[in-house]
Amino acid sequence: MDFKQIEGKIKGYLAEGKLIFTTSSFQTHSIPLLHIISRIEPQIPIYFLNTGYHFSETLEFRDQVVKLLNLNLVDLKPDTPKNIQLDPEGKLLFTSDPDHCCYLNKTQPMEKVLMQYDVWVNGIRAEQNAFRNDMKIEQNAKHNVLRFHPMIEWTTKDIFAYRKKFNLPEHPLETKGYFSIGCEPCTRKVDLDMQEREARWYGLNKTECGLNTDLISK
Repeated sequence: MDFKQIEGKIKGYLAEGKLIFTTSSFQTHSIPLLHIISRIEPQIPIYFLNTGYHFSETLEFRDQVVKLLNLNLVDLKPDTPKNIQLDPEGKLLFTSDPDHCCYLNKTQPMEKVLMQYDVWVNGIRAEQNAFRNDMKIEQNAKHNVLRFHPMIEWTTKDIFAYRKKFNLPEHPLETKGYFSIGCEPCTRKVDLDMQEREARWYGLNKTECGLNTDLISK
């Protein structure tokens, strides 16, 4: 979808009285959608899932982009304190049960957000992994929320071209070989033979945190 198509969809939802929000991990590939939203309706809430495990560079980049685009940022933190996010041996969950760690820090907080809105604008792209390749532009989510995926057909080249056109910044870790950047303990640099999301939870049969699996209507 191009800007006009995305604008038409979002303005259509708003005209119907729909409550809209979006989420962002504030990576380089997040920037075009954030820029598009800032041009259409900058008051749409941008939820950032602040897990407490992000790279410091991500938090700095988030603040830079929010200021640059005048975004309506909502810093969403988990309900469960880190000192009780432990396995039976007392280790932090990301070391032994990353699925439950993702649930407590991402999926559970987001589920409460879904109860407040009608449309979730989500920036997933088909090329990121095989699971996302099967997703559609519009899909139903939990709590009667509609997920809108305006970037689903965008490629890495499209992202680069859009950023170049509007002189938009890139995440500082990208120049160091990180292209899919999540929580610091679960992120590594991308090898040339990897799909983008394979650099997350490396060595595990896991490329999704639950936001795009558990919160989809089945």
